[in-house]
Amino acid sequence: MNVLIAPNAFKGTLSAIEAGEIIASSIRSRNPKASIEVIPIGDGGDGTCELLGYSLGLTFVSFWCLNAVGKPVLGSYYLNEDKAYIDVSAFSGLGQLPPHELDIKVSSTYGTGQAIQHAISKGAKEIILGLGGSATIDLGIGILQALGIHFLDANGRNLIPFSKDFLFKIKHIQKGPKIPKVKFTCLCDVKNTFGGPDGAIPVFGPQKGLISEEISKYENQCELLLEMMYRKSNLAFQDKSGFGAAGGIAAGLSGFFETKIETGATYFFGQISLEKKLEKADFLITGEGRYDNQSKSGKACFELLKLAEKYQKPIFLITSGEEALSEEFTRVYQLPDLNFQKNNFREVAKKNLKEISQTIDLE
Repeated sequence: MNVLIAPNAFKGTLSAIEAGEIIASSIRSRNPKASIEVIPIGDGGDGTCELLGYSLGLTFVSFWCLNAVGKPVLGSYYLNEDKAYIDVSAFSGLGQLPPHELDIKVSSTYGTGQAIQHAISKGAKEIILGLGGSATIDLGIGILQALGIHFLDANGRNLIPFSKDFLFKIKHIQKGPKIPKVKFTCLCDVKNTFGGPDGAIPVFGPQKGLISEEISKYENQCELLLEMMYRKSNLAFQDKSGFGAAGGIAAGLSGFFETKIETGATYFFGQISLEKKLEKADFLITGEGRYDNQSKSGKACFELLKLAEKYQKPIFLITSGEEALSEEFTRVYQLPDLNFQKNNFREVAKKNLKEISQTIDLE
């Protein structure tokens, strides 16, 4: 019996690696003769590039930079010859900030840009950028500042990253003389465009501290900035699927650099040759914290379901919530909801996952 265990992260509680180890241990205890392979998976969400680096055995690089509100943070990325795999969440992440530090008026991707510049100095010519988990809505302007694009105020002075309301102070843009020749592949787990009712600001802004009364103000300003940025490169801005991820990072980068947007799960599966591993499996077990109506927009578990259907493999899902019950998973094992107000919620999450994994029947 060949069992492939491929969980996504259980957001806010367990990494994909931790979840895979817990599930595998439970399966082994009931099926000691089973051949088990654990492959944690990502889809462009928090930690996707970290997981890719781990899975592919790439070179680990740690780097001090500034987080989303300008405080020092030790982040990490991975190098593979002339490619660097960098998560926005590792340098400009929402998960790094306590609620009282969330401030959309000052938050910037400048620290991610510092990491990108560092990777370029190490020989990177392509940046694989995981967009999940950002704390910013800055159109990637912080990254662009770190890479030599100058954003100036009405008096022609360079605006300092993390200065309050810096998006509203930008009046001019200049390209510096030493902009690196680098291209970007942006990994997304959402398909939102930047603008519109399902765009970055109305959908993700409130998660990052934007109050509802200021949504239209930010939408109008970002629209003006995008027009200004693309005009600087003699381009016309056209909104695309994925531009809404991470506060419009891909939208901003596309104005100055060769930029490609990939569905994170599809890219991840291809990099680790998941289909070949799936062909040999008799059973597939996956999981995520909560399967909901966004899961069909490129999340790992849904993309894995499509692969399992392609190869006619039984697929079991471990998750919370009831939305998955209407999907075509062979079986759905439902986790109880967690009380995130309690300090021990991570330990409870581990206990719940272990207990429900021990009920999985592979007969």
